Amino acid sequence: MTNVLDCRALDAGYRKNSPCVRGVDLSLRTGEILALVGPNGAGKTTLLNTVAGLLPALGGGVAVGGSPLPAGNPRAAVRAGVVLVPDDRALFGRLSVTQNLALAVRARGDRKEQVERVLDHFPSLRKRLKVDAGQLSGGEQQMLAIGRALVQRPKALLIDELSMGLAPVIVESILPVLREVAATDGTAIVIVEQHVRLALDVADRAMVLVHGQVRLDEDASTLARDVGRIEHAYLGADDIAS
Repeated sequence: MTNVLDCRALDAGYRKNSPCVRGVDLSLRTGEILALVGPNGAGKTTLLNTVAGLLPALGGGVAVGGSPLPAGNPRAAVRAGVVLVPDDRALFGRLSVTQNLALAVRARGDRKEQVERVLDHFPSLRKRLKVDAGQLSGGEQQMLAIGRALVQRPKALLIDELSMGLAPVIVESILPVLREVAATDGTAIVIVEQHVRLALDVADRAMVLVHGQVRLDEDASTLARDVGRIEHAYLGADDIAS
């Protein structure tokens, strides 16, 4: 079966001949959730931005459904089904919840259906439809940012720093929604998350990125039973137990 998303020997960064992410192999199947974790500065955001076309790859490449994506072309990535929720959420602060969602719907004929599905996932937004995005709480803004991505019917959904500025209880309410989206829509999801245990609870696989390189890529439930291996990876130990 063809993977939804493939990265092969992907190098990423901001200067030619000086990648800060090196040789990443990443694949996602339909409905699979990957937790991408690692210390600050590991290259997680750079990797997601490159997959989403916001940065041109410095080496290797990205494919969706077996078809290569042109490097550094975010419009092509969205058309192929790769949608990024950035760490700053990038909402239109002076537009209402309804307007933010409506602007993201790709096929105008199913606007109402897609918006209703998002509101079913995040019912607290129903009471805030006329409220400007800039007036929402942090948790509501994150729900709206994810909802705006979902109305685009992504094949691969990338969420950078899911818990940024949020209380763990809010994160715990959002993660089951992502699990449901993966299960019912077949969306492949990558979550960058600092709360490692929360991420492992919802993910199928976990990848640890340290200094721009993959240190671990394993079944999430296996790593959840031995979080110490992740801690060793964070510290850059070379003798991680197998």
